[in-house]
Amino acid sequence: MENLFSIYAFIFGCLIGSFLNVVILRMPAEKNLVTDRSACPQCGTQLKWYHNIPVLSFLFLKGKCGFCGSRISWRYPLIELLTGFISFWLFPDDPSMQNLGPYFFNFSLACVFICHFFIDLDHQLLLDKLNIYLLVLIVPYSFFNFHWMHGLLGGVLGFGVPLLVTWLFYKIRGQIGLGGGDIKLFGILGILLGPMGIFFTIFLSCFVGAVIGLLLIVSKKMSKDKPMPFGPSILIVATFQIFFSETAHIIQSWFF
Repeated sequence: MENLFSIYAFIFGCLIGSFLNVVILRMPAEKNLVTDRSACPQCGTQLKWYHNIPVLSFLFLKGKCGFCGSRISWRYPLIELLTGFISFWLFPDDPSMQNLGPYFFNFSLACVFICHFFIDLDHQLLLDKLNIYLLVLIVPYSFFNFHWMHGLLGGVLGFGVPLLVTWLFYKIRGQIGLGGGDIKLFGILGILLGPMGIFFTIFLSCFVGAVIGLLLIVSKKMSKDKPMPFGPSILIVATFQIFFSETAHIIQSWFF
């Protein structure tokens, strides 16, 4: 029975991953997420229902549109599989109501992180709609699981410190350092992670971003004058802190 529930969790995750692909594609363009039918981005032909089966349709079509033959991005099945494996990994051994609550909370966080990650890569945007959804998830969870000062101080520091650094950077260099979406994301994560946790997130995400940027510049895949999306670095560190919290706390204790 446990194996059966795990299979259901994986299938459920893949189905949600298919919807996340729609969010990633349509939300930045402000298109309707529900009523608009899926269509090939190249020829515009509406897809049949069997073209939208997660992962399997991509394999059946051999990675090509069934109408015009244009290539389908590998990212679609990757996100579906990733979301399926996350759902499978997070699903509790005992699927009681007490355990399903944390599962849905953590799975919802992961889904928002995936959307934020790929939208920021494509458009250098951390959308307010996704940040608001994240806020609605995190505020009640933090309120019921931590002392109110944990969330308040974490949120204030998470929003205030990056905002101050960005303001100082603008005054000194005349350039905007962090975008508004990055600052808001830090603030929302601070409500969940608390003051020490968000300090660690800010510090480590800057380090991760610097390493990734340096590697891209050295490999000549990015110009040093081209701005790099910072959201993925924040999300990588936050994922590590939330889903691998024991290891994160050990590393955090080395610095604070």
